[in-house]
Amino acid sequence: MVFGPASRLGVALYEETAPVELQLGRSEEEVETVIKAVYRQVLGNAYVMESERLAVPESQLKRGDISVREFVRQVAKSELYRSRFFDSCARYRATELNFKHLLGRAPNSFEEMKAHSTILDESGFEADIDSYIDSDEYQDNYGEFIVPYIRGYKTQNGKSMVGFTHIFQLLRGASSSDLKGNLAGNKPRLNSLVINNTATPVIPPSGGSDGWSFQNPAVGARTRLGVGAGSDGKIYRIEVTGYSAKAVNRISKFRRSNQVFLVPYEQLSEQYQRIHKMGGVIASITAVN
Repeated sequence: MVFGPASRLGVALYEETAPVELQLGRSEEEVETVIKAVYRQVLGNAYVMESERLAVPESQLKRGDISVREFVRQVAKSELYRSRFFDSCARYRATELNFKHLLGRAPNSFEEMKAHSTILDESGFEADIDSYIDSDEYQDNYGEFIVPYIRGYKTQNGKSMVGFTHIFQLLRGASSSDLKGNLAGNKPRLNSLVINNTATPVIPPSGGSDGWSFQNPAVGARTRLGVGAGSDGKIYRIEVTGYSAKAVNRISKFRRSNQVFLVPYEQLSEQYQRIHKMGGVIASITAVN
């Protein structure tokens, strides 16, 4: 289920574009489409000059000597990728981008990020890249012939609210690039949020442009708000559209209503799961000041 209207979230292109897969009996044009899709995903939508393309792995893929998974591995281990997203980035920023580029999601926890930091310390850059691509998660979602794609913006059973909201700190719309164009530069986007296991409020844009803006919780959300506030004082306002309680004698399956929930922080994940099960679409999550 998509979190809110895709066109308003800035993820419409991801939602409307089918995964790119290399089929048997493919034409040269279809292979070229796959190659471009790999560059676009693995290199974070950054522009790739003709002279920067990986001629040998591309030829191997065209001949059928390697799979899409192995082509992804070659691109992710290339000097092009390393110079853009490892050598020039803070470590945890590089890890955030590896999750986004290779698994299509944000890291779920600080433990995940620390695990990859340990691999980097003990085995190095290439071994860390292998750990993503050789994982069961990669195999289950992409296999040998599907190009990795952004999937973390969709709500999923078993996925926490905290990990789910973090993708929007990394995802700025289909026209943005992970190489340039963000005021945060190469600094980590999620470091304190992941360490503190803090969900990120999702707020509508202040301007008139399409897409949404995503901001860290306001300081006011960390103060106690009286009866009903959480033990740590955090409380959030969840706006839900398309909400439909399960009813046996409902007149129309399209009947909908809008609801607002004021939820203490420690109940946020539970309420998120409840809304998801009831078919609701979360329009916004904001800290109550």
